[in-house]
Amino acid sequence: MHPLIGLMLGDATGIGPEVAVKVLDAGAAHDVARVVVVGDARVLELGMRDAGVQLPYQAYSRMEDVRWQPDTISVLDLGNIDPASFPRGEASDVSGRLTGDTLKTMIDLALAGKLDGICFAPLNKGALHRGGWHFPDEHQMFAKLTNHEGFFGEMNVIPEFATFRVTSHVSLREALTLITPERIESAVRLADATLRALGKNPPRIGVAALNPHCGENGLFGDDEIRIIRPTVDRLRSQGIGAVGPISSDTIFLRAKRGEFDGVVMMYHDQGQIATKLLGFNKGVTVTAGLKTVFATPAHGTAFDIVGQGKADPGALEFALRLAAHLAASRAH
Repeated sequence: MHPLIGLMLGDATGIGPEVAVKVLDAGAAHDVARVVVVGDARVLELGMRDAGVQLPYQAYSRMEDVRWQPDTISVLDLGNIDPASFPRGEASDVSGRLTGDTLKTMIDLALAGKLDGICFAPLNKGALHRGGWHFPDEHQMFAKLTNHEGFFGEMNVIPEFATFRVTSHVSLREALTLITPERIESAVRLADATLRALGKNPPRIGVAALNPHCGENGLFGDDEIRIIRPTVDRLRSQGIGAVGPISSDTIFLRAKRGEFDGVVMMYHDQGQIATKLLGFNKGVTVTAGLKTVFATPAHGTAFDIVGQGKADPGALEFALRLAAHLAASRAH
C-alpha cells in the first residue's frame, strides 16, 4: 500500500488552502500516496472558493474511522479553525497559534503510527512564533515535538539538486562560530543518508567553501585549509562521495549541470539564493534527520495574491510526492 500522508492546508490567511485544493483536484499524488487532509473542513471549503473548484469530501472525527474512496477527499476534521474569524492576506497571531496546534496534532498522529509522513502548505513563521510556538523556525519546533536528539537539518530540493546546511537560521556572525568539523561531518552524513533514501546510490555531494574564491590558499581566510578540506578528505576515505571545498560562486553551476545530487552549504543564504533563483515555484523544504517525514513548499504564504485564484500549486505537488517517496523508503 502507498504511504499515508497527512496534508495540512497551511496558514488559512495565505495561499495554502488554494494550492492544497488545486493539488487535490489534480489527483497529483494518487500514484504514490494515500492522502488525508488534517485540519478544519471550513478551511478546505475556503480553498475551494479560492481555487474555483468544488471537490467531494468526507469528514471524519477520528483517524481510525478514515476510509479512502475513489474521487472523494478524506478529511480528519479538527473543527479548530474558523477562517472567517481573522483577516486574510496578513499575518495573524491567532491563525499562527492554530496552525501550530494542527501541526502538533499531526505529529502526535505520526508518532503513534497513524501517519507515515506530513506535508504542509505554506505557513507564516512570524505568526507561528507570535501565536505561542516560540521556536526560531518550524524545524526546531518539529525536533522538539518529536523528542529528537542529535543533528538534523533543513534540506531544500529542486528538480536539479538538493541542498543541506551546516548552519541555518542564525545570524551570519553566529554561523561563523558554528562551522566546525563536527557539524560539517554531520551535514554531509545527513545529505548522504537522505539522498540514498531518494534513490541516489551512491550520492554525489559537493561541499561549498566558506570564503570568496575558496579562500585563495589562505589569502581570504583559512577555514577551507584548516576545517573544510580535512573533513571532506576524511569522509571520502570512509566511502562517502563528497567533493570539496568548492567555491560557492561555481558549485551551484556545477550542480545545475548534473555533477552533484546534493550540495552542503556553510550558511543559509549561500544556497537559498541559488535554489530560489532556479526553482522558486518548484522548490521543496524537507526537515531531514527526524523520525517523522516533513515536507513543504519552499515559498511562503504569498499574501499579495491571496484569494485571486492564481497561486501556483507546483511546489506543493512536488512536496507531497517527495514526502511519499521518503516515507516509502523508510518502510522498506
